Amino acid sequence: MHKTFDSTRRRLTVGVIAAATLAAAPLAATAQAAYPSKPINLIVPFSAGGTTDILARIVGEAIKKELGQPVIVDNRAGAGGNIGGALAAKAAPDGYTLFMGTVGTHAINASLYKKMPFDHVKDFAPLTRVAMVPNLLVAHPSRPYKNVRELIAYARANPGKVNFGSSGNGSSIHLSGELFNTLAKVDMIHVPYKGSAPAVTDLVGGQIDLMFDNMPSAIQHVRSGRLKALAVTTAKRSPELPDVPTIAEAGVPGYEATSWFGMFAPAATPAPIVARLNAALVKALADPEVKKKFAEQGAEALGETPAQFASFIRAETAKWSQVVKASGASVD
Repeated sequence: MHKTFDSTRRRLTVGVIAAATLAAAPLAATAQAAYPSKPINLIVPFSAGGTTDILARIVGEAIKKELGQPVIVDNRAGAGGNIGGALAAKAAPDGYTLFMGTVGTHAINASLYKKMPFDHVKDFAPLTRVAMVPNLLVAHPSRPYKNVRELIAYARANPGKVNFGSSGNGSSIHLSGELFNTLAKVDMIHVPYKGSAPAVTDLVGGQIDLMFDNMPSAIQHVRSGRLKALAVTTAKRSPELPDVPTIAEAGVPGYEATSWFGMFAPAATPAPIVARLNAALVKALADPEVKKKFAEQGAEALGETPAQFASFIRAETAKWSQVVKASGASVD
């Protein structure tokens, strides 16, 4: 009697669970099919006015047309992008929080910081690379060097007296400077800021000497004459500044450093939502108007599959790990 009752109860329990699961499945599918049904928060891990912010706002406005919902930029600067990265990594994986990552947050910081508040691979779902951007070596017009060779000569004659600003410890801007120090055999002092924008403000004001800044946040000041461009950090010259030489051709053979930016969602974001976001991003990045806006900033608009982006991140992590090790840079 008891055995029959227990058996019946087990069958009823299993039946109730199965029914609940079947009932929940259409609800989850409906929620994903209706995505997005409210505004999307886009975390930018650097201050407003910097390159990451500039590109994020262009992309956010473009995908708003594709998704039919506003994209609200949320600047969370600090710790080389780790503050914003940690916030995004812990966000609900429902497609309503996105993250504008960089070569810093998703390649450099993993080997630079002794302790990371997130795992840049396990805690994120890569959506697509957004842009590749050269860094631009710019100096205040009052400084006595007009090109890379003059800068090297001056820095060697005045060790420790030339400084360069950056968007923060471990950023691509910082490591571009450290790579220059190593290859040019000079000793320039690093001055970290909480984002590119405040560093550029101080550079324009003459409080610091130079920067290896991302081109989008520096090019306007070069065009206005408030900063002088000495060189670009890429292997080839930029179409936006064709008269500005590369650092390699200007006197430092073998020098090359490029920044990139990409869009992420928190890990465990449902595959249909990841696919929806990727499709919207790739379409937006292929739009001629978006490409034009990027080009005006000195950036190249990109677009790829999540798998291609994940593979790129693995390669970049290995590459920058070697650069960090060679530079001796480390952040507690």
